[in-house]
Amino acid sequence: MTRTTYFAHSHESLEPERWHRLSRHLENTGERAAAFLDAVGAGNLCRTAGLLHDLGKYSEEFQQRLAGKAARVDHSTAGAQAALKRYPGPLGKIVAYCVAGHHAGLANGVNGEQIGALADRLAALPPPLDPIWKTEVALPELQPPTIKPRDSSYAGFSASFLIRMVFSALVDADYLDTEAWFSEVDGRSSPRGNWPGLERLLQRLDSYLTELSARAAPSDVNRLRQQVLTRARTVAAQRPGLFTLTVPTGGGKTLSSLAFALEHAVRHGQQRVIYVIPFTSIVEQTAAVFRHALREGPLDPANFVLEHHSAFDEDRIGEREARDKLRLAMENWDAPIVVTTAVQFFESLFANRPSRCRKLHNIANSVVILDEAQTLPLSLLVPCVSAMDELSRNWRSSIVLCTATQPAFQARHGFNGGLVDVREIAPDPKRLYRQLRRTRIRHAGTLDDAQLTERLLGSRQSLCIVNTRRHARELFEAHRPTPGSFHLTTAMCARHRSDVLSDIRERLDGGRPVRLVATSLIEAGVDVDFETVFRAEAGLESIIQAAGRCNREGRCGMGDVYVFEPAPGPGRAPSPELAQFASAARSALRRHEDPQSLAAVTDYFREVYWLKGPELDAHRILAQLNERRASLDFPFETIARQFRLISSDMVPVIVPYAGRSSRDRIVSRLLEELRWVERPGRIARLLQPYVVPVPRRVRERLLAAGAVSVIRADDFAEQFVVLTNPDLYRHDTGLIWHDPEYLSAESLVY
Repeated sequence: MTRTTYFAHSHESLEPERWHRLSRHLENTGERAAAFLDAVGAGNLCRTAGLLHDLGKYSEEFQQRLAGKAARVDHSTAGAQAALKRYPGPLGKIVAYCVAGHHAGLANGVNGEQIGALADRLAALPPPLDPIWKTEVALPELQPPTIKPRDSSYAGFSASFLIRMVFSALVDADYLDTEAWFSEVDGRSSPRGNWPGLERLLQRLDSYLTELSARAAPSDVNRLRQQVLTRARTVAAQRPGLFTLTVPTGGGKTLSSLAFALEHAVRHGQQRVIYVIPFTSIVEQTAAVFRHALREGPLDPANFVLEHHSAFDEDRIGEREARDKLRLAMENWDAPIVVTTAVQFFESLFANRPSRCRKLHNIANSVVILDEAQTLPLSLLVPCVSAMDELSRNWRSSIVLCTATQPAFQARHGFNGGLVDVREIAPDPKRLYRQLRRTRIRHAGTLDDAQLTERLLGSRQSLCIVNTRRHARELFEAHRPTPGSFHLTTAMCARHRSDVLSDIRERLDGGRPVRLVATSLIEAGVDVDFETVFRAEAGLESIIQAAGRCNREGRCGMGDVYVFEPAPGPGRAPSPELAQFASAARSALRRHEDPQSLAAVTDYFREVYWLKGPELDAHRILAQLNERRASLDFPFETIARQFRLISSDMVPVIVPYAGRSSRDRIVSRLLEELRWVERPGRIARLLQPYVVPVPRRVRERLLAAGAVSVIRADDFAEQFVVLTNPDLYRHDTGLIWHDPEYLSAESLVY
């Protein structure tokens, strides 16, 4: 019997004739995909990919599978082959990559790894297609998009970026059309969309800033903050492109950058604001600031501000419908305001899996604020800077580098392949730095722990930042009995750190004694204000960030920041890379009277980047792409594996931390639920605030000692490793692992 109707999806509650028509799914997917990138000239390619992505379902084998036959059928290869046959040449190959990978992921052009290479897929023999597809699928003529590489050495990078963007639009359109059909069949309304427009959010921000200005006490700092804000809103009228916002700590960067972004997006028809932050620890803080500034009224939860990071606690969102809506928005970033991490943002731009790439098309035609961009790892700096340039050059995104220590990423600074035509938003940054300077940075020479302890105790409110967790713990132990002593490192889970910071802020605001020993996690964006700061030798950007935790409000004239060299000892030596940064910082301190000046910062970064040279693209990602620019045989899967912003041997341990909040009591319930749940994704997200990263070898020792256990190893491997010896987690220092068989004295008393 000859079929006259082919289907894309079946449903157990429907008769076969009411299943999802394949021709309709292909047409709808093509239209959705085209709409995503029409504004940047790639809609034609997206539409074609959508029309061809499920072409393999025009086979008897696939239709029998829909009817219940338990057989795996390749339904992606046929569309990829049809693309190259209909469009021989580069445009056809671009579509073929996307169609072939829309389930498995973008493959290497040749020499596949876990995914079969595109070349192998194109040579395969998929199930034959019914020729009826040619009467149901009207393929358009393809026009090349207006993608202009920076120069010939970036042609491969630009072409690979185009493929990723078209792939993203196809994957998201496919998901959305499939989801819409199933929702309709099941009688469910989709919680997606219905966000407030950017114009409305800009009006809300205007009202909030007006109220904030009216309440602010007259002061030099507040006047300077107002100048920064006013200038940001003026510059927002300029054409989309590359910008810097160079403002010292305390100058109001966060709200000024949001004001610029919303004003700029509204003026130029851009679709969203994406705020990229280096550390998970301050994503929640920044999102809370935005929600407060953009809410309709005191009871508005402002759930249109999407947090996307590993530690997002969706239980903070009250209504189930709102939680579902935000969870769906995480998949493709279709919310108007997205606050995420550098790991999420940049690793997605170089990913190959559909789930990671799905959001990419929503970065196009958006305003991207990169907070503290100087924290990007040097080994991937060239690909990251190239991605910023590409988004601005060809995808109508505006990129803002927002920091107090502006990295020397521009070509005029001597950075090879650096950014060009970059405009500064802040009014006269040199003057701002002079007027907002509230600290003196001095070198204190070599200090051992006894000397450091004496100096810390000699100040009523002091902060000491060291380079290793071991040093922080041992230095804290030296003065732990003293009232007001605190410790803060990643040996404590995120929820624990939040509780400690809350206690510290309360004591600081009340003028009570505080002596905090911490690692560098305290430096970026953590809102604390100490009279005196000590910083172990590190890069100049770290020293200046540490200074940002001192005398923030200018209450004590000029605050003192002492840079010191830790006395030799176990756990004190910096890593080789950190030693290089510290050496470059010492050079800047010698050459510049004011090490916090813009000239000193630029000088420092120039030296660091010159020292690193080829190591700024350690995996030769640009070279790999450029070498294949003619054939388009790009190694997508290989690059996705290589591009990791955090490349360490650290693995997670879940700790049953019982904090002051009732939500911290749910850890045991979640762990119990893990023992039977089929899909652990939601629980994994909820447990993230209770995770401590440890070296892999340490976790192996803890496992051998019975101090941790693995939940359902057969199902989840070692994804869920839980601390079972509670004596190894202390309320003041977090997880201790130097002796995994340790039992506290209290636990031995019955």
